[in-house]
Amino acid sequence: MEGKVEHKFDMKPHEQNLEEYGRLCRERTNKSMIKNRQIQVIDNDRGVHMRPMPGMVGLISSNTKEKKKTTPVKQPEMKRTRRDRGELEDIMFKLFERQPNWALKQLVQETDQPAQFLKEILNELCVYNKRGSNQGTYELKPEYKKSVDDTAAE
Repeated sequence: MEGKVEHKFDMKPHEQNLEEYGRLCRERTNKSMIKNRQIQVIDNDRGVHMRPMPGMVGLISSNTKEKKKTTPVKQPEMKRTRRDRGELEDIMFKLFERQPNWALKQLVQETDQPAQFLKEILNELCVYNKRGSNQGTYELKPEYKKSVDDTAAE
């Protein structure tokens, strides 16, 4: 916190009330030191009170936070299998003929390949657009674009 002190104000109790003020401060300190917790021994209990009741599950705040965090993360039903690298590159070139810019999610859906494997190949073949109108998409590198144009012309 930053600030500038413009006016200073000090207070002292009257000399008549000095003893009374000292007693008040001591009482406050003593009150704060007294522990008001009580221990109660439960006889003949088999842990019945410690078990959660069926209706009480949603009321516990720590459990609800954990549940909220775990629900959005969904595992794919089936693991994707890697294709041959050359075969996947051919598929990628065909996709980029159809459309010049692709997001990673779209490519994963189209090719049905693991995202990490797809990223490896995209790093070799494509440029990732970090800014501009095509932000967050992959675009073929210029050397591959020319070869695509040449094959389209033939």
